[in-house]
Amino acid sequence: MKTIYKKLLFLFLLLPFGALAQSTLSGVVLDSKTSQPLPGVNVIVQGANSSTTTDFDGKFQVGGLKSGDKVVFSFVGYNSQTITFSGQKSVNITLEESANQLQEVVVQVGYGTVKKKDATGSVSTLTTKDFNKGANVTAENLLNGRIAGVTVNAGGGAPGTGSQIRIRGGSSLSASNDPLIVIDGLPVTNTTNTGSTSILAALNPNDIESFNVLKDASATAIYGSRAANGVIIINTKKGSKKLAVEYNFQYGSGRLYNQVDVFNTRDFIAQVEANTINGLLSAGSTNLLGVDDPTTSVSDDLSTPGIIEGRILYNTDWQKKIYRRTDYVDNSVSIRGSLFNKIPAKLTLGNTYQQGLRLTNDFNRNSASVVLNPSFFNDHLKLRLNANFTNENNRFADGVEGTAIRFDPTKPVYDAASPYDGFFEYRNGNTTADFLTQVPRNPVAQLYQTNDTGINNRVLGNFEIDYKFHFFPALRAVVNLGFDESNGERRRLVGNTALTGFINGNTLYGTNEYSEATRRNKLLDAYFVYNKKFNKVNFELTSGYSYQKFQVYGFNTFNVNNPTAQAPRSFANPDEVLIGLFGRTNISINDKYLFTFSLRRDGTSRFSDANRWGNFPSAAFAWKFGQDVFKDSKVVSDMKLRLGWGIAGQQEIPVGDFYLERYNVGDTNSQYYFANSPYPVGVPAPRNPDLKWETTTTYNVGLDYGLFNNRITGSLDAFYKQTNDLYFGDTPYADGSNFSNSGPANIGSFSTKGIEFSLNADVIKRDNLNWNVNFNATKFERRIDELPAGSDVFFGQAGGTGGTVQIHREGYTPGSFFVYKQLYSTDGSPIEGAFADLNGDGIINGDDRYIYKNPDPDLVLGFASSFNYKNFDFSFNMRASFGNRIYNALKANRAYNALLKPDAELGNVLTSVLDTNFTNVNGENVISDIYIENGSFLRMDNITMGYTFPNWLGKASLRLFTGVQNAFIITDYDGLDPEINDGRDNTIYPRQRQFLFGANVKF
Repeated sequence: MKTIYKKLLFLFLLLPFGALAQSTLSGVVLDSKTSQPLPGVNVIVQGANSSTTTDFDGKFQVGGLKSGDKVVFSFVGYNSQTITFSGQKSVNITLEESANQLQEVVVQVGYGTVKKKDATGSVSTLTTKDFNKGANVTAENLLNGRIAGVTVNAGGGAPGTGSQIRIRGGSSLSASNDPLIVIDGLPVTNTTNTGSTSILAALNPNDIESFNVLKDASATAIYGSRAANGVIIINTKKGSKKLAVEYNFQYGSGRLYNQVDVFNTRDFIAQVEANTINGLLSAGSTNLLGVDDPTTSVSDDLSTPGIIEGRILYNTDWQKKIYRRTDYVDNSVSIRGSLFNKIPAKLTLGNTYQQGLRLTNDFNRNSASVVLNPSFFNDHLKLRLNANFTNENNRFADGVEGTAIRFDPTKPVYDAASPYDGFFEYRNGNTTADFLTQVPRNPVAQLYQTNDTGINNRVLGNFEIDYKFHFFPALRAVVNLGFDESNGERRRLVGNTALTGFINGNTLYGTNEYSEATRRNKLLDAYFVYNKKFNKVNFELTSGYSYQKFQVYGFNTFNVNNPTAQAPRSFANPDEVLIGLFGRTNISINDKYLFTFSLRRDGTSRFSDANRWGNFPSAAFAWKFGQDVFKDSKVVSDMKLRLGWGIAGQQEIPVGDFYLERYNVGDTNSQYYFANSPYPVGVPAPRNPDLKWETTTTYNVGLDYGLFNNRITGSLDAFYKQTNDLYFGDTPYADGSNFSNSGPANIGSFSTKGIEFSLNADVIKRDNLNWNVNFNATKFERRIDELPAGSDVFFGQAGGTGGTVQIHREGYTPGSFFVYKQLYSTDGSPIEGAFADLNGDGIINGDDRYIYKNPDPDLVLGFASSFNYKNFDFSFNMRASFGNRIYNALKANRAYNALLKPDAELGNVLTSVLDTNFTNVNGENVISDIYIENGSFLRMDNITMGYTFPNWLGKASLRLFTGVQNAFIITDYDGLDPEINDGRDNTIYPRQRQFLFGANVKF
C-alpha cells in the first residue's frame, strides 16, 4: 500500500514595528456569546486620524491617544461600543450581535457593494463562518447546499474535479449553462485548461472570504452578455495591520462505500451453469470459467452443479480491485500583518494532496497568494494587489468502471506467464500478438499500465486603484487591472506490452501523446462612482468601461507511436475580445423606497458587425414596509418587498467565429486539371453571419424578512425567466442558402419559473450556548416554448447503435425521457420485449414511444446546523433532492442473461437480471420506461465536531476536530449514486467516504 508522504510547512515573517508611545491602548475584542476573538473589527478614535483593525486573535493596538478621547469599536453585524480613554494600558471589549443584522450585512453586486438592507435584486451572500466544513478541495464545495436556487454537483468522486454549478436551472439548451465566475473583480473563463481538473482547482479554499451569488437579471445585468446563467463573485481574504498567523492542517482517510451489484464467483458460476443447461448459452460455456488447469484434461460435467472440473477458479471482485483506500492531506498557513507599519498584507501558502479511489489517480496542488491593501491620504486612496500562483499536478486515471463490472469474476488479476507485464489478459499464445479480440481488457492492468499526467501552472490576480477625490469627496474613480494565465501540459504514455494502447493489426504500438496549451485573460475596468445625499434622498451613480481579451494557443503531438497518425501541429484560436459600457443608479428615498436602474452595452468579437453589440437593461424597486406596517410588532423586525426585471445575455456558444467567410482546401473530389495535372481548389465553408447571443429576460418578486428581533431571517423569491434566440448547432438551412444543409443558428425559446425560500435562525443565543440552523428550499419548472421548425431534438445515448433516450420537445421539460411503455404480466413481472401500442396501429415501433418523467427535481433542499457549547462545537450540513428521475443506462444495457457470454468469453451481468429474467439486449429493451428510476435522495455531506483550547501555549489558540465527509445517503435508487449530471447513469466515478482529523492554530 502506498505510504503517504508527510509535508510540513515552516514560515517566519519579520515585520518592523515603530516604537509605541506612552499613550497607547491595546486589548482584545471578543464575541459576547462565544467568547471567541473577532478579527477585522474597526477601532477608530473619534476626531482623530488614528484607527486600526483587530487581527486574527481579535487583538488591537492604537497609539497617539490623550485622556478623554473616545474610542469606537465597530464590526458588521454587531452593535458598536464606545469607551473613553483615561490612560489605561489595555482593555477587553465584548461586542454583541446587532439586533438588526439584516440591515448590516454588505453584499457585492458587481462594480460595487450595497448593504443587504438596501439590496433590490436577488443576491445571496456566504461568508467564512457559513462555509461547509470538511474536505473541500475546490472552492465551489464551500457553498454546496447553502444557497437557495444554487446546485453544485461534481457528478462523481474524482479528486480535484470541477462541479456542475447551476443557478435557477440555467438558461440554455445547447450553449453553456455555467454561471459567470468573478474572482476579486476579474471574470474568468469556464474552460478548463490542459493538465488541470477544473477552473476553480487553482484557488485555495482556505484563502476565500466570501461568495456573493447574483441570481436575477436586475442584479446580473451589469455583467451584460455573460450573465444569463447568474454570477458568482468570489472574494479572497485581505491583509491586516496587526501580525496574525493561522495554520490549518487536515488529514482524511477515504474508502469505497458502495458498488454496482454484480454476481460474485459462486453466483456467477450458478448463472452460467443454469443458462448453459437451458440452452441460452452454447454448450461448453462452463469450460470458459476460470483458467485452464494444466494438471488435467477433463471438461466440466454439468451434472455436478457448483463444481467446475478441469478449471482453476478465482474469486475476484473487480470493482474492489480497481479501487483503494485513499489519503488526503491539506496544509495551509496564512500570515497577516503590516509591512513597514503602513501596508496591510497577507501571505498564504498551501498544499493539498488527494488520492482518488481509482488506482494511480492523484491530485496535488501547491499554492501561494499575496495581498497588499494599503490606503493613503486619510483613506482617500486605496490600493489592492492580489497575486495568486498555483502549481497543479495530476495523474489521471481512465474510467474503467464499465469493464470492471463486466469482467468475469472467476479470472485472476495477474498471470505469471502473461506477456502483458504479468497481467491476466485473454490470449491464445505466449507473445504479445496472441491476444483475443472482441473481449474486455483487464481494468487493473489498464490503470497500472497507463501513465497519464498533467501539470498546470496558473497566475491569477488583479491590481485595483480606488481614489476618492479630495476636492470632490462624493466622487470616486476606480481602475481594476486583471490578469489570468494558465500554462498546462499533459502526457499520456502506454507501453507496447499493454492491450489498452494503440494497436494496428496484431502489433502493439503503445501510446505516446503530448499536448500543451496556454490560456490568457486580460482585463481593464475603469469606472466612476458618485454618491451624494440630498436631504432624505441618497443617490449613487456608477458609470464605466470594461475591456477583456482572451487568448488560447498550444501544441499537440498526437500519438507519435502510431505510424499513420497526423503530424504534430500547433494551434491558436482567434482572440476573443469583449467590450462593455455600463452604468447603474441606486436611489434611496427616506431609507424606505429603493430604486435601481442599470444598463450595459456589450460588444464581442464572436459575432458579425450586424450582431456585435447588444443592450442589457434592468430595473428594480424595493420597499421597506416593515417599519410602516409592523411598526409596533414584537414578532416582525424587518420586512422588505423587492420587484426586479432585467435582460442578460449568453455568448458562450460552441462556435466562436462561424460568421467568418472561410475556404478549405479541397480533396481529390474538388480539383481542376490543367495540362493533365490536378490542382486543388478552395471550397467555401458554411457560415452564419446572423449568429448572436441568447438573451434571457427575468422577472423577480422577493420578500426579505426578519422575525423576533431578527433571531430568524431569510427571504422568499418567485421568478420567471424567458430565454430567446436559443443556439442550436444543427439547425436546417434552406436549400441553396448556404454551403451546407444545416448548421448553427439562433432559433427557439424556453422558460423557467420557480420559487425559493431561505431561513436562518438563532434557535439558542446564550453566553455559553448557541445553536444556529440554516434551511433553504428551491422548486422550479423548465418548459420548451419553441424549437427549430417545431421539430423534436433527440439525444442521450441509450445503448446500441445510435439509440437515444432523451428528447427536447415543445411544451415539455428539456431532456425529458422518451421511452416505450413496459407491459407486465398478471403477477406484476415485466414481459420482455412487450410494450404498449400507444398509437393503436397494431405495430410496435418508434411511434409508440412517449415522454415519461424528466431529470429535473421537484424540490431541492439544503439544511445546515451549527452548535456551540463553551469551547465545544458540532456542525453538519445535508442536502436533499425529490422527484428527479434517472435513466439507469447500466441496468438497461447489462442486465440480460445472454450477456453472460456476449462474445468468445464469459462476462458478468448485474444481479438485477434476477428481477426481470430478461434474455437479450436490443434497441427496444434498452429504452423501456422500466429503467427510469426515482433518483430522490437525502445526503449528509459532512459531520464535524471540535474543541478549542483558547490559551494553548500562551496566547495561541488551538482547535482540534474530527469529522466524516459523505457520511451517508438515503435513496431508493438502484444504481451506484443518484447524484449524477444530465439524468443518465452509465457508471460514474464513485464518491468516497472520508474520516477526517485536523487542527487549527492561531497566534
